[in-house]
Amino acid sequence: MSDKKEHRFWSQQPVSQGKKNHYVNEINKPIEPAKDPVKDIRDKPLNLPDGYEWCELDIFDKIQIEEIYSLLYNNYVEDGDSMFRFDYSIPFLQWALSPPEYKKDWHVGVRVSSTHLLIGFITGIPVNVNIYQNTILMAEINFLCVHKKLRSKRLAPVLIREITRRINRCNIWQAVYTSGVKLPGSISTCRYYHRPINPQKLIEVGFSCLRRNVTMTMTKKLYKISDCPKTPGFRIATDADVPQIHSLLNEYLKRFDVTILFSEEDIKHWLISKQNVVYSYVVEDQETKQITDFCSFYVVPSTVLRHSVYSNILVAYAYYYASSKTDLVDLMQDALVCAKKNKIDVFNCLDIAENKQFINKLKFEFGDGNLHYYLYNWRCPIFSSEKIGLIFL
Repeated sequence: MSDKKEHRFWSQQPVSQGKKNHYVNEINKPIEPAKDPVKDIRDKPLNLPDGYEWCELDIFDKIQIEEIYSLLYNNYVEDGDSMFRFDYSIPFLQWALSPPEYKKDWHVGVRVSSTHLLIGFITGIPVNVNIYQNTILMAEINFLCVHKKLRSKRLAPVLIREITRRINRCNIWQAVYTSGVKLPGSISTCRYYHRPINPQKLIEVGFSCLRRNVTMTMTKKLYKISDCPKTPGFRIATDADVPQIHSLLNEYLKRFDVTILFSEEDIKHWLISKQNVVYSYVVEDQETKQITDFCSFYVVPSTVLRHSVYSNILVAYAYYYASSKTDLVDLMQDALVCAKKNKIDVFNCLDIAENKQFINKLKFEFGDGNLHYYLYNWRCPIFSSEKIGLIFL
C-alpha cells in the first residue's frame, strides 16, 4: 500500500497524510488538541459486532497468556513466502508487556461471545519519547493481531480505536508504532540487515542462499565468529550496573532526534539479561571500574514451516547500545560472539542510529524487509533512519 491510496480508517486519523515537508516548520505540536479526559472521552468500550465481546487479558495468568501466545503464533507476522513465522515465547511476551507502570487495561482482546475464543488482540505500554529533545509521555502500540479467518470483519480499526480511547482516558494523546506495511503517516522507513551466525542451517531452511560459485565451506569460513570477546572488561550486565547504564545510555541517545528517555527502573526491566529473552553486556574499565560501553540484543525464534529437519531458527535483534571508549564495531563484534554462545542462528539489525558503522564491516547482509515508524497525533517532518534511536520489539 502507498501513502496515496485511500485508507478508510487512516485518512480520518490524526497522522501525517504523506506530505514530506508539510510539518517541517510546525514540529513538536499535536495535530489535534487534547480533550478533557473525563468529560469528552466515553467511559465505556466501543460497540462490537454482534457475537463478539471485549476482554482485558492478564499476561501473568497461565491460561490467558497461553491464549495470547496461540493467537499470535497462528495469526501474527510471517514472511511473504509463508516459510517462517514469529514465535514470541511466553516469557518474552510477559517481559515486553510489563514495564514499570504498565496498565493492565491496555492489554485488550476481543472474544467470540459464544465460545470465548480469543480472536483479536492489541497492546499499549507507556513510554517517554524524546523528540527533538522534548519529552512526551506516549503509548507504544504493539502486537495488533486479528484471527486470519475474521479479517474481513474490519476488527483491526475497532481495536485501534478502543486502545486509543483507553489511552486517552489516562490523559495521554500521542502514540508511537511501527509496521512492515506502508501506511499514511510514516516518519521514517528503515531497512533490515541480517548477519548469519549459523550459515549452513540458514541456507538449508531457505532463509539464505548459497552464493554462485561459493561452496558451503567457503561460506562458513566467511561468516566464522571467534569463541571469546576480545574487548578487555567485556562482561554480562548485572543489577549493580543499572545506575551507570542509565546515565551512559541516556547521554548517548541524545545524539538522535527520536528516542526513549529511560528511568533506572526501565533499565532494570528492559536491559538486564533474561535467559532466551534479552542479553546485555557492559565494558568495565579495569582500573577505574567504571562502565564505559554497553550493548544488548533480544531473541525471537522463528518457526520454520514445512521443513523435515529444523523446526525453528533462533534470531537475535540488535537492541540498545552506548559506545564511548570501545569502537562500536568491536563492541558489536563481541555481541555477535555472545549471540553465537547462546546458539543464535542469525543476528538482525535495522539501519537506524549508528548501525551503519558496523553493518558492512561485520558482514551483515542486505535484507528484503522494511520497517516503517509512525507517530500518532504529533506533527514532525520525516526522519532519516540514522536519526532514529527508538527500538521496537
